[in-house]
Amino acid sequence: MYRHSDGMWPNTLALAATVLLYPLAWALMMAEALGLNVLGLACMVLSLTWSAYFIHEFAHHSIFKSAAANARWGTLMSWLNGSCYARFDDMRRKHMRHHVERADVITFDLKAFLLQSPPWLRNTVLALEWAYFPAVEFLMRGFVMALPFRRSGKGATSQARLRIVGIALVRMTALALVAWVSVKALLLYVVALLVFITVLRFADCFQHTYIAYPILDDTPLPKELVRDRQYEQANTYSDVVSVGSGLGHGVLNMFWLNFGFHNAHHESPTVPWYRLPTLHRQLYPADYAQVITVTELLHSFHVNRVKRVLADDYGEVAPVGAPGRADRFLGAVGVSFLTAV
Repeated sequence: MYRHSDGMWPNTLALAATVLLYPLAWALMMAEALGLNVLGLACMVLSLTWSAYFIHEFAHHSIFKSAAANARWGTLMSWLNGSCYARFDDMRRKHMRHHVERADVITFDLKAFLLQSPPWLRNTVLALEWAYFPAVEFLMRGFVMALPFRRSGKGATSQARLRIVGIALVRMTALALVAWVSVKALLLYVVALLVFITVLRFADCFQHTYIAYPILDDTPLPKELVRDRQYEQANTYSDVVSVGSGLGHGVLNMFWLNFGFHNAHHESPTVPWYRLPTLHRQLYPADYAQVITVTELLHSFHVNRVKRVLADDYGEVAPVGAPGRADRFLGAVGVSFLTAV
């Protein structure tokens, strides 16, 4: 069933945890005791986060032998975290372009949209981002939902529109039922959702200094913009907690399924999540310049949270050992694989 013979236990345990923590989290968030509520919130964040990164694994067919099994599980995970408005096949196709064309091939040109928007809308988005509310990510999700109603040709069929309406009705009904049972649980879910989105956007923010190129359809990237593998590695960064092999290091990097070992992932995209730390240490020296730890990046994530929304590029990284090495690394925004269609 699994693509790799050593994947049975890590995949089975992690997938079971992802799926089972979701209903457990709802039960704990509905409990009377505050301590159980906090535990439920943590379980929900972990379930949402792992379900997102498992979508990435299924997109690379790194879990199951069968493409159909990867697609089915990818669709299931998208229902867990709410990215189901985009089809799994569409998310996979756009993410593969990211690897093949070595660019952030985006669906929605957020910067152009905001610059052309009325000042009140643009300023509202920037104010929310200043307050750490991921307004950009919700705009991206709104665009995914609105796309079948706005585009013509492929993807604009009545079936595609009914699919969006049907998903919205199912999810809104489910949330209404939760509110009827426990408003507290619904509010905790909203908090978990915001934390989950922030975790994903932090990881996405600092993994590349690629060009961002908006392409809605399957038009290939202009030839003059296609880069080689050397460019790929030089413009990819591993935003890890640390590269140590100790248990503590491993647990913290596992919070986003080792997604931080991004150079290793781009070097061998079908290597599964549980092998990435070992692969990274095999490929790169301890002082590898493309490694930037989470501790180094937190300051940049904070001070550039508004600037990066309308910035012309992703900024630059100073040499290893330079003070404030990542301070001018603005990072990306709105490039989540969950909203690529």
